[in-house]
Amino acid sequence: IEAVSSIAMALVVWYGSGQIVKGVVAFGTLVAFIEYIQKFFVPIREFSTKYAVMQSAITAAERVFQLLDTPLEIVSPEQPKHVRADDPERGSVRFENVWFAYKGDDFVLRDVSLDVRPGETVAIVGATGSGKSTIIKLLGRSFDVKQGSVKVSGVDVRAWDLSELRREIGIVLQDAFLFSGTLASNVTLGRPEVSEETLRSTVRAVNLERFVDGLPQGFAQPIRERGNNLSAGQRQLLAFARALAYDPRILVLDEATSSVDAETEQLVQEALDRLLHGRTAIVIAHRLSTIERADRIVVLHHGVVREVGTHAE
Repeated sequence: IEAVSSIAMALVVWYGSGQIVKGVVAFGTLVAFIEYIQKFFVPIREFSTKYAVMQSAITAAERVFQLLDTPLEIVSPEQPKHVRADDPERGSVRFENVWFAYKGDDFVLRDVSLDVRPGETVAIVGATGSGKSTIIKLLGRSFDVKQGSVKVSGVDVRAWDLSELRREIGIVLQDAFLFSGTLASNVTLGRPEVSEETLRSTVRAVNLERFVDGLPQGFAQPIRERGNNLSAGQRQLLAFARALAYDPRILVLDEATSSVDAETEQLVQEALDRLLHGRTAIVIAHRLSTIERADRIVVLHHGVVREVGTHAE
């Protein structure tokens, strides 16, 4: 379109100049026609821009429909097993000779065995790429193991109903994702069974009450997309409040204290003490203050459990 526009302009100038020389038209007529040509191509350019936008939209739609058409590989079994609320093993986590690879035989975890008792806090440490986050994905059954088994509350995760399994496990990630909405809706995640009293006690437990009381609209304070009107520490504490309101039996923290300053870390540690009380916890962390409070520490290296013991050991 740009090429046709330029050629049209050149033809008008060429032909118009010849007519001026012959005295057929005045110079002003040529100028007028140049303006007409420019204005003629404006809507065509706009149309071509819309066409480019439409092409991008079609491509995006193809990706969405391709994702929707992808068959589910991980589904709930036809007859899932259920765990009783008073089961003594409820809250336990057990990895038995687990082998896992995202692709082919490039194993990320190699013969990993790990036993976490109900109410115990276990820290997992290791270099980047050692398989720490993969353990979390297998625990919530985002992927299935290649060999071995992962058991939650004494039941293989493949025998759980997926919604029940993921209700049993609360995960707080390093990057706390917040939605555009109110502060209250980001904690309750739209669940009507969370009362205002529970909401307030939850916020108090994670040391956010003073911050909420200082907001002009309190719990109704608008939160922008991804929580970009909050600090990193406030987002992290809000993620803890969300996990506490969810009240899971098993809590997983993936580098949840890595992006906060020393002052906020003190608030986070106090919140963690309350959050972990009476719960099974798996903590992935590099900060010593988080690790040394754990009952046991597991050292992963290239997908293999190298050491297990207390902080002193």
